[in-house]
Amino acid sequence: MIQYIEHKNINKTKWDQCISNSVNGIIYAYSWYLDIACENKWDAIIENDYERVFPLPFRKKLGVDYLYPPFFIQQLGIFSKTILTESITQNLLNEIPAKFKFFEINLNTLNKFDSKQIQIKENLNHELDLISPYDLLYSNYSENAKRNLKKSNKYNLVIKNNIDPEIIISLFRKNRGQGIKNLNDKEYEILGKIVKICTDKNMATTKGVYNENGEICGGAIFLQSNGKVIFLFSATNSEAKTNHSMTFLIDNFIKENAQRNLILDFEGSNDENLARFYKSFGSKECVYLQIKKENLNWFYKNALKIRKYIK
Repeated sequence: MIQYIEHKNINKTKWDQCISNSVNGIIYAYSWYLDIACENKWDAIIENDYERVFPLPFRKKLGVDYLYPPFFIQQLGIFSKTILTESITQNLLNEIPAKFKFFEINLNTLNKFDSKQIQIKENLNHELDLISPYDLLYSNYSENAKRNLKKSNKYNLVIKNNIDPEIIISLFRKNRGQGIKNLNDKEYEILGKIVKICTDKNMATTKGVYNENGEICGGAIFLQSNGKVIFLFSATNSEAKTNHSMTFLIDNFIKENAQRNLILDFEGSNDENLARFYKSFGSKECVYLQIKKENLNWFYKNALKIRKYIK
């Protein structure tokens, strides 16, 4: 039996057991992660006794309920304790309540299906299996990555582990964050809460790269669960373009975790430059689907466009 369950009625213990035991479980899908990232505004479609679950982050705008992809969550979709088929995926997607007049959902890599009624876009992710010895992993680096790593070693860079994540967030805000208008104080606060709870659960690792003057020039936040480590968030300053601190940091992480049964998930990207950078470490492309559908009348379509324009 498949049911739509409101957030207040979800059994969080059974939910998290499902994610933990799912063939495609991922840290984004745990109830505590969703509670923070979605500010408790998520319902779900649940099959049988939490055999399969499908989180539905929602918002309301101009009286319209809609589903959306939250910040700091690359993939959601359907999670299952048993193998997922295309027909199973389709059946659960069909259960999305009609009250959601619009939806944009990033599924996960095991959610495969086709439809003429729903817009489907293929998004790219990159993953690196760390099971091999470091020397073998390094041999699969691109020549450019090897060259940049060699350059970075000339700058006397130092890695510091488990630094305060706020240092990394602050570095980002002072640099690349200056040009990203849709990341505001609220989003950074949510990110801080996510990292804190993951740290409390021993599921987060932070790394900083410091120059010979003891100044930070790069940093990254990694989250681990279900045999996967996600490269959730990173930051660099202008110095990093010269000393290649991010190449230095990622190589350090790979070296420390080589021969572990882990997948390093780079969490992207469709951006050609980022994809090239992630591939330079020997990672492989993975595809996850983004689906969209709208059932809005003419009035709401235009009202939402106007609101977006004047916001």
